Amino acid sequence: MKKWVQIMIVGAIISLLVACGSDEASSEEDSSAEGAETYQIGATQIVEHPSLDQAYEGFKAALEDEGLDVEYDFQSAQNDQNNVKPISDNFVADDVDLIFANSTPSALGALQATEDIPILFTSVTDAVGAGLVESMDEPGDNITGVLDLHPEAINKTVEFIADNFPDATVGTVYNAGEQNSVAQIDSVKKAMEGTGLSLEERTVANASEVKDAATTLVQDADVFYIITDNTVVSALDSVVGVANEQDIPLMVGEPDSLKGGGFATYGIDYHTIGYRTGEMAAEILTGEKTTKDIPVEYPPELQLFINEQATEEQGIEWSDNWDEEAELVEGE
Repeated sequence: MKKWVQIMIVGAIISLLVACGSDEASSEEDSSAEGAETYQIGATQIVEHPSLDQAYEGFKAALEDEGLDVEYDFQSAQNDQNNVKPISDNFVADDVDLIFANSTPSALGALQATEDIPILFTSVTDAVGAGLVESMDEPGDNITGVLDLHPEAINKTVEFIADNFPDATVGTVYNAGEQNSVAQIDSVKKAMEGTGLSLEERTVANASEVKDAATTLVQDADVFYIITDNTVVSALDSVVGVANEQDIPLMVGEPDSLKGGGFATYGIDYHTIGYRTGEMAAEILTGEKTTKDIPVEYPPELQLFINEQATEEQGIEWSDNWDEEAELVEGE
């Protein structure tokens, strides 16, 4: 055989081997891409306001950090209880892999809609009292999550009011239709026992009633205290306006409400509790754990937050004790 023929044959064989190797590598890459599962998550919350929004952002951040490919269907109930369960019903019809329920009403709606799809909740105050779980340690067949109320938050807030505004009448506005709010008000009353403080209540059914309710408290209240009630927080600017106009200190239930004009709170970071819920979701989606394996968790340690600008707006005299204890938050 001539030398040039031999060279052509060898070249053809090498080209064939290279092509086969390239096809195999391409096939492996395609297989790897096809093997990366995309998860479908239905995300819902009762209303859009800064605290709940931060929790949702934290949830998504955790799943991104875990490297999961997730598609979200976000639905807000627009603070209308009639929208809550239909949203979760739609998630069930779409056969999502997991439901993220951001608030007590949203979690209740999800639990009513399915016994099979895992539900991860946060921004829930009292999961046991609301009937979401049987106990903190044994949450149930398809639901668990992270609470937004530290066990000592209300006690510390009431103690702060008693120390700085002794014998004050504390005015509050809340939606009695929100179970988490009723639970908090009961805790406020219990915490006030033996302090010299008294509670003056106004209830509302929707955000449009908040300003009028706050206005009716002016003659009775020395201090306002707005808990983490979704209806009232969504219209917090109405309460802030009354508090600033009348020089009434406005205590709130979480730090995001300070940015909206509240004065002080013993609170938590909602992004943090959302993030932790996202970590739980990753474990469930990847099959590492089930909801039964993950107890309901409380939020991390409390911190006193103060909006220094609000002290000026609401005629509050600054206490030197706050210099070391408080973390300052700027209003918007």
